[in-house]
Amino acid sequence: MSLKTLNKPEEINPEAKLVIPQKASSINSFLKPEDITASSVITRPQKRQAKPKWLRVKLPTGKKYTALRGLVDKYKLNTICTSGSCPNMGECWGEGTATFMILGNICTRSCGFCGVKTGRPETVDWEEPEKVAKSIKIMGIKHAVLTSVDRDDLKDMGSIIWSETVSAVRRMNPGITLETLIPDFQGLGKHIDRIIDVAPEVVSHNMETVRRLTREVRIQAKYERSLSVLKYLKDNGQRRTKTGLMLGLGETRDEVIETLQDLKDANVDVLTIGQYLQPSKRHLPVKQFITPDQFKEYETIGLDLGFRHVESSALVRSSYKAQKHIH
Repeated sequence: MSLKTLNKPEEINPEAKLVIPQKASSINSFLKPEDITASSVITRPQKRQAKPKWLRVKLPTGKKYTALRGLVDKYKLNTICTSGSCPNMGECWGEGTATFMILGNICTRSCGFCGVKTGRPETVDWEEPEKVAKSIKIMGIKHAVLTSVDRDDLKDMGSIIWSETVSAVRRMNPGITLETLIPDFQGLGKHIDRIIDVAPEVVSHNMETVRRLTREVRIQAKYERSLSVLKYLKDNGQRRTKTGLMLGLGETRDEVIETLQDLKDANVDVLTIGQYLQPSKRHLPVKQFITPDQFKEYETIGLDLGFRHVESSALVRSSYKAQKHIH
């Protein structure tokens, strides 16, 4: 289906139950009264914990970083590097790589960990697929990562422009390899199929946290739904699947291991594990800083379970050194 076959009235999903306040002082503003329980109300600490030395990162500098920053600004591209306050932005951009975020930079969901803006998204930019493809060509990128905000306000959840973007990137950049870091599309197979049909080398969907903390951390997502998305991808022909976890939100070692087993049961190939860092005082607090030895232990456990690749250290994020994961 071409993008132009969608008329404006069809862009809005009439079944989307989305209520977004004009001004929200905290994640709790997005809860319905009947949803508020002792476990769902998030409290914020007055002070953040001091970061340990292994979380120190260099400020982004260098000619490659500056050049890439100029291209992103010139073409008005949305990158998760900037919107998500990624600690690896300086390193990745310094190497001339970036992760592109399509469908705008305002998300319809209000996850307590995420630095991306929440609110009422702008109108879809139907020229975005060509813009992203052109920018990748100008940058000379050989392996690109595409991701997006959640678009529960759209009838197709954004899956059509996802498909069009992958196709445009391939058309303009022969030989490129791609990873698509997708939302859950509310678990609907017809939307996930559009991603499978354009055959990215890797499809990733992040679990983010353990079962017990999912409602608090990802208030509009479901643990079992994310597992089902990952399993659906593999069961329907996707060659390489991937997911990511954040640690430091109050999970236990046993809960992490249980989650790794659940993911392996869903036939996930690649796993990334990193430290949660609080984007602002309004977001979920860091409950603990995971030590390098603990991250190494989880890497060993993951490899023993049979994951093809496990990236596990404090500054790992789902798109970090993603080109390794196509092999």
